[in-house]
Formats: sequence, C-alpha cells, structure tokens
Amino acid sequence: MKGIVLAGGTGSRLYPITISVNKHLLPIYDKPMIFYPISVLLLAGIKEILIITTKQDRKLFYDLLGNGDYLGCRFEYGIQEEPNGIGEAFIIGEKFIGDEDVMLILGDNIIYGSGLTSILSLNSGNCAKIFPITVNNPERFGVVEYDNNGEIASIEEKPKRPKSNFAIPGIYCYPNDVIEISKKIKPSDRGEIEITSINNYYLKEKRIIATNLPRGITWLDTGTPESLADAIEFVKVIEKRTSKKIACLEEVAYIRGYISKKKANQACYRYGNSSYADYISKIQ
Repeated sequence: MKGIVLAGGTGSRLYPITISVNKHLLPIYDKPMIFYPISVLLLAGIKEILIITTKQDRKLFYDLLGNGDYLGCRFEYGIQEEPNGIGEAFIIGEKFIGDEDVMLILGDNIIYGSGLTSILSLNSGNCAKIFPITVNNPERFGVVEYDNNGEIASIEEKPKRPKSNFAIPGIYCYPNDVIEISKKIKPSDRGEIEITSINNYYLKEKRIIATNLPRGITWLDTGTPESLADAIEFVKVIEKRTSKKIACLEEVAYIRGYISKKKANQACYRYGNSSYADYISKIQ
C-alpha cells in the first residue's frame, strides 16, 4: 500500500499566521505539523509516501524531509496547482500509486492513541475504508449515519442537521480503482472533487467499510487558531507526562523495523542541539 499526505491549500482559516507559511509546517509543540500525519502512515506499515503540496512550498518540504532514506522510507513530492479538493490527490498521485492500494491522510490531522497501528493495518479487501469517531460538533465534518444493523446508511458533508455525531477524520483507505473513480466525480459547486462524493460512490456500490475509532484514540483537526492551540497543548501535556514524544519519525521507523537503532540515533545530527535531537540520540 502507498501513502499520500495532502499538504496544500491556503490555510485561510489561520490567516494571518499562514499568509507567508504553509500551515503544515507550523509547529505543533516541538515538531512541524507534517510529522504527525507522516508518523500515522509509518505506523500503518507504509514506507512509500507522496507529499502533495503547492509549487512554492515543495522545496520547503523537501528541505525538511528529504527523500526519506534516513527513515528507511521513500518520500516523493507532488504539486496541487489549485485547491481542487481532496479527491484530486488520487489523480495527481496516479503514477506514484501505480497498481497498489492507497491510504490518504490530511496534513493537518493529528491522530494518536493505543491500538492505532492494528486498526489501520486491518485488511479491507476491495473496499474503501473510513474511520469515524464521535465528536461534539459533527456539522463541521463529513458525517456517517448508521442503520439499525450497524451498516452505513448515509455519508453527508458538513450537514446543517447531522444524523449522527460520527465524524470522518481526514484519513481514508481505498483500493486502486479510486484513481479512475476520482476522474469520474463531478466537481461540487465550489469546484472541488469532494472526498465525500468518492465515499458515496463506494457506498452506492456497497464497497465501503467503517471502523469506528475507540475512546482511546484522539483525533485533532488543526485548521483553526483554537484547534491549533488545543493540539499544541495536548502534545505538550502527553509528552511531559510520559517522557515520550508523539510523532517522532525516527522512533516510529525504528519500532516498525525500517531502520536500525544505530541509524535512528545517528539521525540526531539533522536536528542540531534541540531536545528532539537529544531524544532520538537515546532511542532504545
């Protein structure tokens, strides 16, 4: 399976913070935002990742992440010229995806908790897969409605009157035919290839599975100043209480067996005299 991180867009909800910087490069406590979604893909066993961003920001992401070899991975970079919707990521990434299935995660999503690796690694066969989680404000997100048998009854994008409080976080798994399906989707009124339209295509074909994220999993969307501040505080509290870092890419790569402990420790030289460098120099 290949992985895609969508890290384009204007970040306009965070203006003026993001007028001159891509929001996915903003710090979430002690590391860039982009580290968090990449770490989720690594935990899911994905070593080949396409990072889709804007033309002007591509070099910044490459300067930060390189080609991924220090993590035992391969990073490639794609360009989204305009914010034409999440679904366009599969069209942009067609050559990268090849004949494999794909997991896509939005670059401003933080997902953390025990058991996440096993949840994301479950095989969904020839079906799409989403990971709903209960929220207090479902009207801000894509919402899943279940029938009496626990099957998906409907999927709606930002409904004014949500039929449930199960929101769909920005992480999705699809079989390879998502590329051709994305090409068939008619852009919405705002000119975007909507991910909800893709999900509804699979729903119509009865080829979509929902695995609800349990209470032990935390999902944070960092698209507003308030949610950004909440995410920073969350990571700060967890790391101080546990003395473990969230989304330390070198540590995740070592745990998953992509690199040796020696190579993980050596990666500290990339990060100067920072606390992050000190942490990975002591990975056990």
